[in-house]
Amino acid sequence: MTRTRRGYIARRRRIKRHSFVSSFRGGLLKTQQEIRALASSRRDRGRQKINFRRLWITRINSVIRGGWIYYSYSRFIHDLYKRQLLLNRKILAQIAIANENFIYLISNEIIKKLNWKQSAGVI
Repeated sequence: MTRTRRGYIARRRRIKRHSFVSSFRGGLLKTQQEIRALASSRRDRGRQKINFRRLWITRINSVIRGGWIYYSYSRFIHDLYKRQLLLNRKILAQIAIANENFIYLISNEIIKKLNWKQSAGVI
């Protein structure tokens, strides 16, 4: 019986695995290290999203509380949604870093409109 040549899929998998594991130190336990590294990378991708959201919230809150207006983060976000200004936290954090005056402008407009509606009894 003649020899059958196998496909390239297993070879491609082994080459990919070898290139991934080749950076690890030590001669043994590379498969366990590979499993651990892949599991950690999957877990930390989820953590990274959570950490960035916390960072954006912290930046927005510090700009809002540290400025000329005394306005909490939760009220700011609530009033943004009430006015249907759908700006996500990432964009608001970038605006807060780049130009604080624009955040003040947004918050002052929200406060003016809400106070006008509250005084007129529309809400």
